[in-house]
Amino acid sequence: MTKNSNIHPPVAKQKPHTLKKHSDVRVDNYFWMNDREDPEVIDYLKRENDYCDSQMAHTKDFQNELFEEMKARIKEDDSSVPYKYNGYWYITKFEKGKDYPIYTRKKESLDSPEELLFDCNEMAKGHSYFKLVGISISPDNHLAAFGVDTTGRRQYTIQVKNLNTNELTSDVIENTTGSSSWANDNKTLFYTKKDETTLRAFQIYKHRLGETKDTLMYEESDDTFGTTVYKSKSRKYIIIASYSTLTNEYHILNADTPEANFELFQPRKRGVEYSIAHYKDHFYILTNKDKAFNFKLMKCLESERTFDKWEEVIGHREDVLIENIDIFKDYLVISERQNGLNTIRIRRWDNGSDYYLPFDNETYTAFTSTNVDFDTELLRYSYNSLTTPASVIEFNMKTKTKNVLKEQEVLGGKFNKDNYISERIWATATDGTKIPMSVVYKKGLKKDGNNPLLQYAYGSYGSTVDPYFSTIRLSLLDRGFIYVIAHVRGGEYLGRQWYENGKLLKKQNTFDDFIACSNHLIEKQYTSKAHLYAMGGSAGGLLIGAIINKAPELYNGVIAAVPFVDVVTTMLDDSIPLTTGEYDEWGNPNDESYYNYMKSYSPYDNIEPKAYPNMLVTAGLHDSQVQYWEPAKWVAKLREMKTDSNRLYLKTNMDAGHGGASGRFESLREDAEEFAFLLDLEGISS
Repeated sequence: MTKNSNIHPPVAKQKPHTLKKHSDVRVDNYFWMNDREDPEVIDYLKRENDYCDSQMAHTKDFQNELFEEMKARIKEDDSSVPYKYNGYWYITKFEKGKDYPIYTRKKESLDSPEELLFDCNEMAKGHSYFKLVGISISPDNHLAAFGVDTTGRRQYTIQVKNLNTNELTSDVIENTTGSSSWANDNKTLFYTKKDETTLRAFQIYKHRLGETKDTLMYEESDDTFGTTVYKSKSRKYIIIASYSTLTNEYHILNADTPEANFELFQPRKRGVEYSIAHYKDHFYILTNKDKAFNFKLMKCLESERTFDKWEEVIGHREDVLIENIDIFKDYLVISERQNGLNTIRIRRWDNGSDYYLPFDNETYTAFTSTNVDFDTELLRYSYNSLTTPASVIEFNMKTKTKNVLKEQEVLGGKFNKDNYISERIWATATDGTKIPMSVVYKKGLKKDGNNPLLQYAYGSYGSTVDPYFSTIRLSLLDRGFIYVIAHVRGGEYLGRQWYENGKLLKKQNTFDDFIACSNHLIEKQYTSKAHLYAMGGSAGGLLIGAIINKAPELYNGVIAAVPFVDVVTTMLDDSIPLTTGEYDEWGNPNDESYYNYMKSYSPYDNIEPKAYPNMLVTAGLHDSQVQYWEPAKWVAKLREMKTDSNRLYLKTNMDAGHGGASGRFESLREDAEEFAFLLDLEGISS
């Protein structure tokens, strides 16, 4: 069966709206969609949903088959590896047939009785969306603060549960980030408030249990910065962090004296990024200070924190990016990246040893995981690859022995990692730069140009998409698809410079890199234009929008998930969540040079009368990161302009935000719909 050709797609009304800036005039016919309270907008979104459903109705049984297949690989009655914190073992588990996690703990021993902290399945009843975040246990272990969001807009309400009585206290704090930190008196909670309109995290408050009036401790007045508050691993300090894309600043407060005022750690200096960790009488500082673009590690005394007092611990290296540090009583653990690959380095504080954990693959991901215990020789890290399920490994830093605490189970009895091949290959971009790709496919596949291939990338904010294992992806691989992650500039796969060369006035590199990867995959006969598909979400959706304007003929189909596609208009509207904090990533279009550059690649502004690939576009009505009207307007304008008869579907989740459905199985239905779209284009229906 095929799509229903008798049903016509919705046609959005055109209401010309003139936008003027820098003597440039743009006319936006669909600007009116920027009002989620307008019944006409909701009606249009619903008509698009109905159209998508009708056109994909012939795949409904296949979608259900894919959903059940994906679900069957997941261990439904699963639990996390317990971790110990302040005398208790903490466990997150899932029960068969239930969508949401259950949080429990056991005192001192794993043989102790289990205490229920939160059953999110019960808490989610009556809500179409539910998310619990930021569980914060008081130092005396009697209270738990937590944040709940029931819209998907990431505006969390903080509440406090008495773990002795299992009752909620009277404390209710609205419009927060959801996370909070306890002072050592077990009565004082520090949290971050959001701006009601822009959703920028901009104020830190102090809340005393039982009191209704909270104290403002810090307000971030620069609207290009956000702020957050957390407790040091040593438990000595409450720390306020202010952050922008390029600059950091911190304030600190001894957790024993919550009535005192925060002290400035070091005044912000534009372009200086740093993060701090506390150990004994020193702070350890990961920073790009003095042009250390791949970062270096420094330290200073608690009492002498100015730049001139910082001492170097690990110097800057042009070929190694320092990504993170974990501090233990006897050990310093440094997470690094070299030639795109994760490395984990371990040093004793007394300089007794300094070594790297051994990894022997080119398409793996390794990172330190939950390490909340300060006084331990045991390091927890995770390892997985494109062909290897995720493992949680406990490594004894003294004896150098490891213990696999858990390996992700792939149920169904069909998975064998030896049936798949992964490799890393390199394309050449238009400027001669070599662009790496991580590739996975089923063994026995012939590179004859006839294979369907899904190429994925993100490419913004220095966010690196490492080669990771996915049980969901097996539904494509087992049906003959090749899956490729293109490590384009704009991410940090090859170090900080890789990011710098894919942002601001170099953003075009991100799109050119992706197209170069596509051409390489076609040239080397991994696939062909008739079988090549592209996918990206959010800023990765911008990438999809840009590449189909520039080289639509390369792709048979694309999936753009919650895509950021109306770049110029959004970046000119500082009332929209996230806009002002994004200037260092995209540029400020109030500056004419940035305006013109943005306009040159903005997907919405560059739609032309020409043929576009088959497209599935998704949106979330309550999305706080990419407003629903961006993908909605984009689809409406594409319908108006494109000259082909290819598929163009818009699917809006009317109950959720940026991340889609909240339940672990409900989100699989969205994956199944996306996969069915791709497989249907290949004529695969089972």
